[in-house]
Amino acid sequence: MIRLVGGGLLLVVAAEVLAIVLSAGRWIMPVAGLAVAAFLIAARLTVVAAQGRPVLETPSDDPAEALWRWRSRTESTVQWADSTREDWDRHLRPRLAREFVLATRQRDPVALQATGRIVFGDQLWPWVDPNNIERTRSREPGPGYATLEEILRRMESL
Repeated sequence: MIRLVGGGLLLVVAAEVLAIVLSAGRWIMPVAGLAVAAFLIAARLTVVAAQGRPVLETPSDDPAEALWRWRSRTESTVQWADSTREDWDRHLRPRLAREFVLATRQRDPVALQATGRIVFGDQLWPWVDPNNIERTRSREPGPGYATLEEILRRMESL
C-alpha cells in the first residue's frame, strides 16, 4: 500500500513538473487532476483485487491440531441443540438432513420422507426433515441435546 501511495504521489509530481517544463501553465491543473484520477483508479482496483484474494492458511499436518479444530467446531455446533427452534433450523437441521440424504442416497422427496419416518420414527423425523422449517414458531425451545444424541445414534446405524 505504501508503494501504491508513493507511486501515486510521484505520478502527480511528475505530471506537474512536465506541465511546467513544457510551459503549459494553463494545463497544470488538468494534468494533475488526470494523474490523481489515474492514481485513484489504480488504488481502487488494487484494494478490490486484495479483497478478492483468499487468505492462504498453511495447513497443519499435526493430527492433534486437526483433532482440536474438529472438536471445537463440533462443540460449537452441539450447543445449538439446547437453543431455540430457529437456531436448530438454521444450524443443526441442514447438517443433519444433508448427512441423512448422503447416507441414504435418496433423491426422491417422497422416498426420503418414508425412509426418514422408518429410521427416526414420528417423534424424531420432524427434527431432521429438511422441509419442516417453521418460521412462525421460531422462538419456541428446540428439542434439546437428548434429541440430538438420539438422532445421531440412529444415523450411526445407517
